[in-house]
Amino acid sequence: MRKEEMMLADLVRKTRTVRRFQEEQPLASALLRDLVDFARLSGSARNGQVLKYRVITAKGLRQALFPLLGWAGYLPDWPGPALGERPPAYLACLLDTTLLRGTENEAYCDLGIATQSLLLGAAEQGVYGCRIGAFAHGPVHRLLQLEDHCKVLLLVALGYPAETVVLEELGSEGAVRYWHDAQGVHHVPKRTLAQILIEPPEGV
Repeated sequence: MRKEEMMLADLVRKTRTVRRFQEEQPLASALLRDLVDFARLSGSARNGQVLKYRVITAKGLRQALFPLLGWAGYLPDWPGPALGERPPAYLACLLDTTLLRGTENEAYCDLGIATQSLLLGAAEQGVYGCRIGAFAHGPVHRLLQLEDHCKVLLLVALGYPAETVVLEELGSEGAVRYWHDAQGVHHVPKRTLAQILIEPPEGV
């Protein structure tokens, strides 16, 4: 395996979802612009480039946004990061409906590609994030004072991590729920390669 392939493999393995951050350690505006640029350069259906982005770093705006977000569906007793562990930055990922030529499903494909690109770029700099799709759409739209043709598809929380994330091999029972242990370590079950790689019938 070539050196650059090893570097990519390491980066993919360490690009994990983080929900607790060093809130008082801000992200440089240049870094945030670079992450948006990684998203911009990513593949796009029909080359429509229908996504736009809003950077959110102002403290008052972050405080107003926080209660409008859902943080961890598998952790119903956890209300989200405490004060001091909340993200110092968010990226609002927007669909500009005036640019849409295909279906909205295509925009969601673009969204997955773009956010993975920016999260890989972030992890390379020691910054991690959490994609948040559970949020109060109307209130978030009004809070960000967006025009009607801009629809919020996703919010990405970003910051330097204040937690450890460990990958676990999925057990035979197939439970995919992530969990926190007594030390606050976040454990994420992953299916094995053998479980997801479908081999052709023998002799084919």
